[in-house]
Amino acid sequence: MSDSMVSLAGGSVRIGSTAFYPEEAPEREVVVAGFSIDRTAVTNARFAEFVDDTGYVTVAERPLDPADFPDADLDSVDPGGLVFVPTRGPVDLRNWRAWWRWQPGADWRHPRGPGTGIRGFENHPVVQVAYADACAYAEWDGSRLPTETEWEFAARGGLVGAIYAWGDEPQRPGALHANTWQGRFPYANSGAHGWIGTAPVGSFPPNGFGLYEMTGNTWEWTSDVWTADHREVAACCGPVAGQASRVTKGGSHLCAPEYCLRYRPAARSPQSEDSATTHLGFRCARDL
Repeated sequence: MSDSMVSLAGGSVRIGSTAFYPEEAPEREVVVAGFSIDRTAVTNARFAEFVDDTGYVTVAERPLDPADFPDADLDSVDPGGLVFVPTRGPVDLRNWRAWWRWQPGADWRHPRGPGTGIRGFENHPVVQVAYADACAYAEWDGSRLPTETEWEFAARGGLVGAIYAWGDEPQRPGALHANTWQGRFPYANSGAHGWIGTAPVGSFPPNGFGLYEMTGNTWEWTSDVWTADHREVAACCGPVAGQASRVTKGGSHLCAPEYCLRYRPAARSPQSEDSATTHLGFRCARDL
C-alpha cells in the first residue's frame, strides 16, 4: 500500500439514515472487511500520469452517437460534459436544468469547456470523469472503486451514527469542515475558504481516519449499482445489463442546506455511468 492510502481494519458500523432523504434508509448495522482507501480524491496531476502512460481517452472526449439518444434533439454530436453555471437570481430549485448546461469541449483537461484548463489546478480533484474512466484509472493503479458500504464506513471516520463526517454540529462560516456552497444556491456563493468550485485536496480537516474531503468538494463514484434504498447489493466495476446508474457519495461544492444537504456520509445520489460533470470525481480502494 502506498503512502497515499490509509489502511482500515474494518469492523461493525451503523450506516444509512432515516432523518433526511428517503433513499438513505434503512439505517442498519453492517460488518465491513478490512480495506485501504485513498487519503484524497484522485487529482488532475495523478490522472494526467495515467493518461500519459496509457493514452486513454475519456468518455467526455468521445463523439456522441445519436443512436444512444433516440428521444433527444441533439444540437451537436461533439464530445463534452455538463457544466455548472450560476443563475442570475433565485430559481425553482426543482428544475436542475436552470443551472446545468451541456458544454461541447468540456472534459477533464478543460473542465468548463474550451478556453479553460487545469494549469494551476494540478492538486484539485479531477472532474469530468465518467464511471468507465474511473474504472480504467483504478485498473491502471492496481486498485478498484470502493463499494458504497466501504465508502460510507471510511467517511464516518469511526464516529457512530454521527450526521456529518466531523460530528453532529452543522457547518459554521468561521469553522468549515467541508467545501460546500456558501450563500444562496444557485446564484450567490462566497466560496468555502474562498474556493468557488473545487478546492485543492487536503484543504479541509481530515476525518477520524485521516481521510480528506470525504464530504464536499466533489461527489465520488462507487462501484455499486444504484438502488432506491440503502440496502446492500452486489457490486462490480463494469456495465450491468438493464442498469445504467451507479451510486455516488459525499456531496460537492454545490451542496447547500436549502437544496442538497448531502455532504453527509449517509447521503447518496444516482449518476448515469456516462455522466461527466464539473462536480464529480473519485478515489480508489484496495483489498487488504
